[in-house]
Amino acid sequence: MIKIPQIQSAKKRMRQNARRHERNQVRRDARKQTLKKMRRAITSGDKSTAESLMPQLMKVADKAAKHNVIHANKAARLKSRLVKKIQAIG
Repeated sequence: MIKIPQIQSAKKRMRQNARRHERNQVRRDARKQTLKKMRRAITSGDKSTAESLMPQLMKVADKAAKHNVIHANKAARLKSRLVKKIQAIG
């Protein structure tokens, strides 16, 4: 059974939540796709591709953290670990 709000402010809140959910999904998917590309490059040992993807990943991770899709510490941890893995390749 789906609960449909009766109060106007609750209806507005529901619309806002739906829009925010969509935007968060786009940011989350962008981060995941970039992360997959990066991990593929690292496991294959392609350092140049991994280094070229790093600024893109940093931008996506920082934007996700800025908009509270992920925690700021998670973004920092993710970037730090990937930089270490890229440095270990060469």
